Parts: sequence; C-alpha cells; structure tokens
Amino acid sequence: MNFKKDFPIFEKNPDLVYLDSASTSQKPKQVINSITAFYENENANIHRGVYDLSEEASRKYKESREIIAKFINAKPEEIIFTRNTTESINFLSYTLKNLISKANSGKIFINSSSGKSQIQEKNEIVLTEIEHHSNLIPWQQFAKKNDFKLKFIPITKNYELDYKKAKEIINKKTAILAFSHVSNVFGTENDAKKLINLAKNNGALTIVDAAQSAPHIKINVKKIDCDFLAFSGHKMFGPTGIGVLYGKQELLENLPPFLFGGGMINSVSYEDAGWAEIPEKFEAGTPNIEGAIALGEAIKYFEKISFENIKEHEKKIFGYALEKLKTLKNIIIYNPGINKSFSVISFNIKGVHPHDVASILNEYHIAIRAGHHCCMPLMKKLGISGTCRASFSIYNTKEDVDKLVLGLKKVQEIFK
Repeated sequence: MNFKKDFPIFEKNPDLVYLDSASTSQKPKQVINSITAFYENENANIHRGVYDLSEEASRKYKESREIIAKFINAKPEEIIFTRNTTESINFLSYTLKNLISKANSGKIFINSSSGKSQIQEKNEIVLTEIEHHSNLIPWQQFAKKNDFKLKFIPITKNYELDYKKAKEIINKKTAILAFSHVSNVFGTENDAKKLINLAKNNGALTIVDAAQSAPHIKINVKKIDCDFLAFSGHKMFGPTGIGVLYGKQELLENLPPFLFGGGMINSVSYEDAGWAEIPEKFEAGTPNIEGAIALGEAIKYFEKISFENIKEHEKKIFGYALEKLKTLKNIIIYNPGINKSFSVISFNIKGVHPHDVASILNEYHIAIRAGHHCCMPLMKKLGISGTCRASFSIYNTKEDVDKLVLGLKKVQEIFK
C-alpha cells in the first residue's frame, strides 16, 4: 500500500527520504485538517461557556479523551493530557512522593493493587541503562531530593536487557521501576510484562515510557498491568505539544495536583481551595484543545489502517533495511535483530563522525538523526560519542532504503 499519499509533506517535498520518525513522525491529512477545522469552526475555550461553540469544543475534547482511553484499554478518567512524555514523567517525579514518603526508619509505600499503606525500607529506584534522558534526569533529581538510590538494569552484548540481572536488582527495597518499552537507540522491545511482574512481586510502582512503542505496538495497560504509562502525540502522527499520561484511577486519586489555577478546582476561598475530580485535577489552565482533538484523529488513522497492517509493513521495510545495511563495508550496526526490535537502526561508519554522515546524506534529501539521541550515559557505556539512526514508519518504502544505502556509499567514497 502507498501510505505516502496521506502525508502532504511528501507532496511538497517529493525527493524527501524521511528516516527520523523516532524523533517525530510526519502528519497525515486527517490530523492537519482537524486542527484547521477546529480553528475555523469550533474555536472556543472548553468547560467555561454555555454557548454552542464552547460546548462543541468541550464535546470534541472529551471525545478525544475517550478515543485515547479505548486505544490503550483504559478508562477516560485515567487519561491526563500533558505536553509530551517528558512532562508526563516529570509530573510523576514531582507528585509520587505523596505515595512514597519517609516514615520512621523506612518508607511508606502505597501498594498499587491494594491501596494499603505498608512501612518498608523502600529507598531505591530502578531504571535501565538504555533510558532516554527524560526518563533518567527526573529520577536523578527525585533521588537527590528524597535520599533515594538509583539502580540500573544492564544491557547484554546483543543490546537487550539482562533479565537475569533484573531479578537481582528489583527487590524489596525497590520503590519505583521506570523503563522504556522500546529503546530509542536500539529499537529493542523490552518485555514489559516480565519487568512489571518482577516489580509487583516486590511491591514497587511501575512506570512505562511508551514514547517509542505507542506508534508501533498495540498497548493494553490492563494486560501489562502497569501503574503509569506515558507517550507523545507527535511521534504517532499527532501534533507537537500534546502528550498522554495514563495512571490507575486509585493511584491518580491519591496524587496531589502538579499545577494550580483555573479548571482544576471545585471550590476556592481566600484561605484555601479544593480540587476537581480526576483527570481535571491535573489539567490546570486552558489546555491544548486542538492538539488533543488532533491526537484523537491520529488514533482514528491508526485504527483505520490497523496495527496488523502497520506491523507487517514496517517489519518488511525494517528487515529490508537491516539486510541492506549489513552489505556495506566498515559499518557497525547496533541492533538486536528483526525479531527483537522495532523500526530503529543505529549504526556507524568506521572512521566517519555521525554528524558528517548525516550532513552528507542531507545533500541527497535523506533525513536521519545523528548524535547521542538523548542517551549520553548509554553512548559512554558503548564507548562512542554517538550514532547515526534511521527510523521507519508506514510511509517509508524499499526505495527509501535503497536511497539511504546509495547515500552511505557516497559517504564512504568521500572518506576513503
């Protein structure tokens, strides 16, 4: 199928080979049109007016929340709109101390399934070595402020998590397990269910960074049984500036607000204020209304195509790219293989800086990412400054891959 026809940017830029979807995806006509339609037909603030425009805007905003909830098998009240995955994780790093706080010689921890408080020595946060800075720095700051320790599940030589080590690292002292569902560097899919079960068996909260998985994997929050999960609209055909934080209802109800102001209150006096019910409690001020509506349209586009068709197409292109890149001389590929990863290939050409590779490819209208990909500690562990990264989506074709390989051969000729 030719999905490129759905994306106007390729009509305007017919020579463009866009291989940076892991950074941000291109947008289909339906999403772009929904933003224009909102401003032309329904532009008004939500929840604040009894006139028709406001009520229609409110209805569409609510409808998008319901679409997104159904998309990941959650309840609408468990969906909080944020700006992006980064803000969602920061939200948790600021508010979770309400669930985990110092008490006597240990920590009070509210068990995610029972809601009952337990006094335990819980002062460790477990992450993985592949985390994006957005799922590392917030927990570094949390640990410093609350006297917690950070521990990291290591990776194997095949760029996968070491689950044997994970069983040792996740223990009764673990308060939080936060991990990427899919690596933005290797494309590795981490076994969410296995990790979450390890955490639950030790009474820890679980947070899934699904920024890279939501565009490629059908997520069911009830099935994997995570406590929180976050993803960004702009990586899955939606606009920038809109993200989603899912949280189990009983946990969200026990979290304090992150921001204060209009829209998140039910009563205010000069002395105090009372909060609205979830999710409005966490959405202070005028939200990104058109962004939420457009994200709903992006999900409709996903569902129209179906994840089965998306997976089949992307796996075909991804596998073709992996095999083609392996034919090149002096190339190092950082990927666990087609059956263990999704739509991301990081690589280097020996003796050539990643930025030089990307700059030369740009001369041929080929867009890839080069650098540390917001994973500086991981790059240090690998002993490199960065990588080239090609990432794929449904609008990519075998012709795109052929142009990439031809461009890389040009790079090699220049740096003979």
